[in-house]
Amino acid sequence: MMANLAVLSFVIVAVGTAQGLSVRDFPEVNDRPIIGVIAQASEGARAKFGKTYIPASYVKYLESAGARVVPIRVNLTTAEYTKLFNSLNGVLYPGGGVDMFTSGYAKSAKIFYDLALKAFDEGDYFPVWGTCMGFEQLTALTSDRNVLTTCKGTGNKSYKLNFSKDYKSSRMFGKVPVDILTDMATLPLTPNFHEYCLTPQNFTDDAKLKSFYKILSTNTDDDDMEFVSSMEAIKYPVYGVQWHPEKNNFEFGSLLKITHSDAATRVSQAMANFLVSEALHDIIS
Repeated sequence: MMANLAVLSFVIVAVGTAQGLSVRDFPEVNDRPIIGVIAQASEGARAKFGKTYIPASYVKYLESAGARVVPIRVNLTTAEYTKLFNSLNGVLYPGGGVDMFTSGYAKSAKIFYDLALKAFDEGDYFPVWGTCMGFEQLTALTSDRNVLTTCKGTGNKSYKLNFSKDYKSSRMFGKVPVDILTDMATLPLTPNFHEYCLTPQNFTDDAKLKSFYKILSTNTDDDDMEFVSSMEAIKYPVYGVQWHPEKNNFEFGSLLKITHSDAATRVSQAMANFLVSEALHDIIS
C-alpha cells in the first residue's frame, strides 16, 4: 500500500438511523476506530516524492482524537475499494486541488460515498467527512453537477462562523461545549484556503442538495458574497466544512494566516473528537 505514496516530514505523509445519536445510544461501540483518508495525485514540487500524497496534518488530526488512519490510494479497482471500505469505520475527504469529476480522488470518493449511504440504509453507520475540496466534492457527489461559484479573498483567511438558527440541534455542533461554540461565533478561528464557494442560493436552487443537507453555518467573502461553510446530511452521517479544522493544531507555515491560540486549538480538537466519535458507531472492524 505504501509503494506509491509520498512522504514529506511536516507537510505530507505516506499515505444509526436517526439524527442526534451519541455513542451512548449504541449497544456496541468500537473504541479502536480506523478512518481512511483519500489520497490525491502529486503535482508540482510534490511529484518528486511520489505519485500520490495526503497531508500529514489530517493524520495527526485524526490520531489526536484516538483514531487510527489508513491511506486510501487512488485508481484502485471497485473491488479493492469495497474490501477496504469493509475494513474501515469512516472516511475523510481532505482538501487539495484536483478535478471533482475526473480525478482518481473523485472516483474513490464516489465509491466510498455510495457504499456509505448503502451501508446506512442497511443498518451500518459509516461517517463521511469532507474538508475544503472534500466539502466541494460532496456537493458534486450529491448534486451530480458543479454548483460552485468563484469567491474572493478566501485563499488564506480565518473567519468566525455565522451559525444557522438551529445549529445547536445538529450532530456536528450539538455536543460541542458552549464556550467553544461562542468562540467560533465571535473569533476568526476557522482557516479558509479555497477559491470556490457554494452560495446559499445555489444550495437552495438545487433540489438534490436542499433535500439531502442542511446548512449549519455561512461566511462572507471579500465581495460580500455569502457562502456555505458547514453542512451535514439530514438523514445520513455525511458532513462537510469549507474550512480546515486540522490546520489550527498542525500547520505552521510562516505565510499561513492560521491562529494557534488556545481557543483555536480547542476548536480543532472538538471537530476531531466529533468525527472520531462518529466512527465509534461502526463496529465492523
